Amino acid sequence: MNSWETDELEEIAAADDLRVAPFRADGETYGTPTRVWSVRVDDALYVRAYNGQDSSWYRAAVRENAGRIEVGGTTKEVRFDPVGGPINDRIDDAYREKYEGSPYLNDYTPRVPPRSTRNNRRRNRSRSITASPLRAGLA
Repeated sequence: MNSWETDELEEIAAADDLRVAPFRADGETYGTPTRVWSVRVDDALYVRAYNGQDSSWYRAAVRENAGRIEVGGTTKEVRFDPVGGPINDRIDDAYREKYEGSPYLNDYTPRVPPRSTRNNRRRNRSRSITASPLRAGLA
């Protein structure tokens, strides 16, 4: 996987959202671009599906591992790689920092409740359907 140029990654990370279009099953045709939130952690870009693993774009991204993203008039060919482990906590924190105050935030990060509510289960009743993050790296 190729590395992002620092200025490209900064521009993408600064945008509120981007459009993601994984390949369809034929491996040649792009799917319909879907608006998603993204975050930067270190030198990588991560995306999640608001509607979880049943989201059609997420299933296509996992199946085909490739597609493109569009943001700010720029289109980039990317690979989609599922990630797991300790990086998920950092990705959750990056979503919380970037999108603080949004009513949709808990739907993007329900896996781990915000630090202030971890011991208060009654306050954390968001739906737990959010898909694992995907690293979107240059193809």
